[in-house]
Amino acid sequence: MSERIIAACDGAAKGNPGPAGWAWVIADPQGRPQRWEAGPLGRATNNVGELTALQRLLEAVVPGTAVEVRMDSQYAMKAVTQWLPNWKRNGWKTASGQPVANRELVESIDGLLAGRDVTFRYVPAHREDGDHLNAIADQAASDAALTQQPAGTALGAAEMPVPAPVRSAPSRARSGSGSGAAKKAGAAGARSSAGPRAIKAKFPGTCPCGKPYATGEMISKNGARWGHQACAAPSDVPPDTP
Repeated sequence: MSERIIAACDGAAKGNPGPAGWAWVIADPQGRPQRWEAGPLGRATNNVGELTALQRLLEAVVPGTAVEVRMDSQYAMKAVTQWLPNWKRNGWKTASGQPVANRELVESIDGLLAGRDVTFRYVPAHREDGDHLNAIADQAASDAALTQQPAGTALGAAEMPVPAPVRSAPSRARSGSGSGAAKKAGAAGARSSAGPRAIKAKFPGTCPCGKPYATGEMISKNGARWGHQACAAPSDVPPDTP
C-alpha cells in the first residue's frame, strides 16, 4: 500500500452565484506542497466550486494512491460522505422530496471514490492558525474566480499561490491607569478574545466570505449578516435570528 499523501481543495464564488473557480493542491506525506491546479467556472455558486474542486482533485490522484483530503466546505464533504447513501435510496431526492442539487457532480465524485482509500478532514477556513494547504487552495480558487483563467504546476507555474494574510479581529481593550481602568481594559480584552455571540444555525446559509455554513454549525454576526465564527469580527450590532 502506498504512503498516504495529503491534499486540499477549495472553491470560490464572487457573489454566490457569481464568477467562480476551483483549485486543489497535492502535498507529499509530510505535508509539503508539490503541485497544484486551478480553473474557472464562469458564473456558478460556491457549492459548485467546492464540488468541482473535489472532483478535479480525485481525477488528478492516481487510483490506488491513499490520500487525505482537507476541505473547509462542510456541504461538499457531507454531501459525499454522509448524505449520498440516502440520496441514492430516495431516488436522488432530499429528505424534503426535492431533487438533489448538483447531482451530476455528486455522482461523478461518487464514481471517483469507488474502490479508493480516501479520508476526509474538515479544516476551518480563514484562520491564522489554519491549515496551510487549505489556505493555498483557497487563494488559488479565489484567483481563478477573479481572473477566469486556468493556472497550476502543469501550466508552468513555478511557485505555489501565496495565501493572503488573515487579519486579526481588533482588540477593544483601552489603556488606562489605576485598578478601575485595568479592570475595564481586562473586561474589554476578554470580550474581544471571546468574539461575538455565537449561536447554532437553524438553517443552512452562506457566510459573507462566500462559503456556506450548515444547519447546526456555530455561527456569529458579521456586520448585518451571519456567518462562520472565524470570519466574524467583534460587532456592536445586536444579534437576531438567522
